[in-house]
Amino acid sequence: MTFAIAAAGTGGHVFPGLAVGEALVASGTPREDVVFVGGTRLEATVYPEAGFSFLSVELLGLQRSLTVANLRIPIVVKRAVDRITAEFAERRVGAVLGLGGYVTVPTGLASRRLGIPFCVSEQNAHAGLANRLMSRIAARSFGSFPETEGMKSAEWMGNPVRASVLSPVTAREARSAYGLASDRPVLGVFGGSLGAGVLNDAVEANLDHWLAAGIQILHLVGARNTEIATRAVPGWTVVAFEDRMERFYAACDLVIARAGGAVAELTATATPSILVPGTFGSGGHQIANASALEAAGAAVVVSEGEIARLGALASRLVTDDEALVAMAASARSLAKPRAAANIGAVLKELHVDNG
Repeated sequence: MTFAIAAAGTGGHVFPGLAVGEALVASGTPREDVVFVGGTRLEATVYPEAGFSFLSVELLGLQRSLTVANLRIPIVVKRAVDRITAEFAERRVGAVLGLGGYVTVPTGLASRRLGIPFCVSEQNAHAGLANRLMSRIAARSFGSFPETEGMKSAEWMGNPVRASVLSPVTAREARSAYGLASDRPVLGVFGGSLGAGVLNDAVEANLDHWLAAGIQILHLVGARNTEIATRAVPGWTVVAFEDRMERFYAACDLVIARAGGAVAELTATATPSILVPGTFGSGGHQIANASALEAAGAAVVVSEGEIARLGALASRLVTDDEALVAMAASARSLAKPRAAANIGAVLKELHVDNG
């Protein structure tokens, strides 16, 4: 049984795709029977390093403004469809999953051409353009929230997270690993694998206030912001990139984060959060994600325009045990920790023999 997973671009697409691939392997599928499809960004490193086959195709995103670059899109898509079709036929792929983003379109079209069952999984409360289009030809559509705007038929499956994120780690163990005190509150901050400038700036603006209040800061600054570590002081632990996120969540009482793919990990680990949604991307998806968590009581949303109130809000919440317990319970109510395994099981059910 051979499976294909199309996920490319940012960690919000790539890591849920990797989670499903790893779930397939855990359920007995040989690693060599899972092939990933993507472009030349993060996916080109992550999947091969994880031991999976990787098919790289040219991708070209739709520009929101009028530009001649958009005229190349049909040509690029057709070329990608032809290549993916040939590869799928040769590999005898029997089921396909698209995680959204530009690569999902040619992958879905190639699957339809070959008669291979094709599914889509949407990470956000507001579906991106690719998934809105391709869900129309999908055998099954999966959503990460109880309702997914733009995909009326989406089943609430949850956003896949890697099994490692769910590994049991105690707060004491995690704090010891970071050199943090076990008897003082810990405020975690991260903006994704590359970091987020607005969050990094907010930390530095509020650092003295937080430290004076006895709050410890665990700050994931992103791989491109390593110079921040040179300014770290006692009580402010700076990490460029963390490949053991289960340890990060276990160490924190409260996390300040963007509202992309991280929301799945926040709910899966029952971590209270303050979300600062980015306004970039397709259709304000981070705003929709953040609003969904806030409506459930799992998070408090602070817009970039209100970032000045972040310092006082975080100081109050991180020391309010009653509020944190309630937020953690609400986050847990949205969690679907078995999403990766369940999506993998559906792919196995739909798999057709192309041998």
